[in-house]
Amino acid sequence: MKYNIFLTTLMLAIVSCASTSSKITNSSSVITKNTSNYYWQQHVNYTMDIDMDVNNYQYKGKQTLVYTNNSPDELKKVFYHLYFNAFQPGSQMDVRSRTIKDPDQRVGDRISKLSPSEIGYIKVNSLTQDGTSVSYKMVGTILEVTLNKPIKSGESVTFKMNFDAQVPVQIRRSGRNNKEGVALSMTQWYPKMAEYDVQGWHTPPYIGREFYGVWGDFDVTLHIDKKYTVGGTGYLQNPQAVGHGYQDASKPLNLPSGKKLTWHFKASNIHDFTWAADPEYIHDIFKMKNGIDLHFLYKKTLDASQIESWKKLQPKTAELVNYYSTHVGQYPYKQYSVIQGGDGGMEYAMCTLITGQRIWESLFGVTAHELAHSWFQFLLASNEIMHPWMDEGFTTYISTKAENEILKKGLPNPYADTYKAYELLVNNGYEEPLSTQADRYDTNWAYGVGSYFKGSIFLSQLEYIIGKENVAKGLQKYFNDFAFKHPTPNDIKRSMEKVSGIHLDWYLNEWTETTHTIDYGIKSVVNKTITLERIGKMPMPIDVTVNYTDGTSGNFTIPLQLMRGEKATSATTLKDWGWANPTYTFEVSKPVKSVEIDPSKLMADINAENNSYTVK
Repeated sequence: MKYNIFLTTLMLAIVSCASTSSKITNSSSVITKNTSNYYWQQHVNYTMDIDMDVNNYQYKGKQTLVYTNNSPDELKKVFYHLYFNAFQPGSQMDVRSRTIKDPDQRVGDRISKLSPSEIGYIKVNSLTQDGTSVSYKMVGTILEVTLNKPIKSGESVTFKMNFDAQVPVQIRRSGRNNKEGVALSMTQWYPKMAEYDVQGWHTPPYIGREFYGVWGDFDVTLHIDKKYTVGGTGYLQNPQAVGHGYQDASKPLNLPSGKKLTWHFKASNIHDFTWAADPEYIHDIFKMKNGIDLHFLYKKTLDASQIESWKKLQPKTAELVNYYSTHVGQYPYKQYSVIQGGDGGMEYAMCTLITGQRIWESLFGVTAHELAHSWFQFLLASNEIMHPWMDEGFTTYISTKAENEILKKGLPNPYADTYKAYELLVNNGYEEPLSTQADRYDTNWAYGVGSYFKGSIFLSQLEYIIGKENVAKGLQKYFNDFAFKHPTPNDIKRSMEKVSGIHLDWYLNEWTETTHTIDYGIKSVVNKTITLERIGKMPMPIDVTVNYTDGTSGNFTIPLQLMRGEKATSATTLKDWGWANPTYTFEVSKPVKSVEIDPSKLMADINAENNSYTVK
């Protein structure tokens, strides 16, 4: 069936492939005020000490969390995410996977079959607020904490927690002993404070989709078997005490005599912390000319061709960093790690976990995509739960451009397959609005095509509406205004409006909050008179090429009246088209041979058959 065939193709494609006037600093006080806006965001400062037992995959944790309430509100409760609790029979992730129409094959019914030694869990043993015990209860993947004393606006408090945890068998993103034999993929592994913003607390149960985190600083100490090499988020503070390729060769190692090594990492201005560990990692460091170190950790058990691909990947990853830094904004950290692990490809702060048994093109494609997330989500930290299209879609857009250029594919429209995927979803009746919460899509197919592909088309189609140069400038403005913040859909719209001078409220509404489709056709050509018609509900500006009987041609653009302006173009600009009018007629100066709507193919018209007309 087309549905199943397309879903498989989609998964393969995916794995291969508030306006403010100041930037955030390391300060916990993140409030920006001026005469036109008021923006705030919370701040966290984590200190964690983790003792890992690699024999039973259990660990004990001590966490000190300094939480700063920059909101104007008084908080009487706080909430933590306990993601590992999702990997238990009967969890909401388990039930959802067994009841959705098209379950993720990596999950299926596997959670329901986990034994007690295979499940994941985080058990909180104690929690205090400024030294006094507080009341809490665990509800699935959320810890609900009732405070003894409210946290006032502008106030910082210190939470101290002791917890026990067990790493689940690798099923989705996190886990132990993945299908390629990586021992520990430690993502979503610690009690993580939920985000509180202008919309309130964000506490959905973990179903396996996306994330939303509080900006802050991390100081993490890990005690683990000395055979294991560790990589992930943050800068290693004690390289001479661990070795494993991190040490300065000019200085003596200072390894302890016990069975474990102590790894100490720090990172600032991030909103997540991830690590992976394996006793068979090869660890390479590629040093970029701009001072950024790229770390690559992959298993020595890969076959020769796969290891060759991992070596080939290293300078190409540097090219990707430079591409995204040029076209979006400068990468602000001095380190990034590409690590074999996980269950496909997933982005994290300063690193990604990807499966490594891939041919070269797939390895490069998944790295290009996951690295781009360092801009669209880990710097421009939109709410992935509410607006997954803003990170997955924008990442797909820019990584597609990067792949086309860096691999010298030379595709005139590198997004052609993206449009085909969207059209297939629509024509099969499975599309849902992009405003749907990530976990609430009726099918994984609708989520995947909507978030990745329709989200990407949001930007590529803007090239058609406001021009490629304006979209390029708009992305850079978006980065400059909202890096290290939590931008919303309105923020990307306003960035594009400010650089183009074109009104785009209609576009944001139609494309993300409805399932209205675009379908324009050529209704008639009579002598020198051309009549176009709008068949779909979504209005658009229209580019038209007219070929004349004398062998010449003319290009025309018809602005949409709602835009209150038009893009810069060499085409002849005609009178604008009011959206309520179903037809539009214009005259040309010569007899017509043929007419074509949107020769660029950047407009997501779901029926291309009526976009061209030849006079008989």
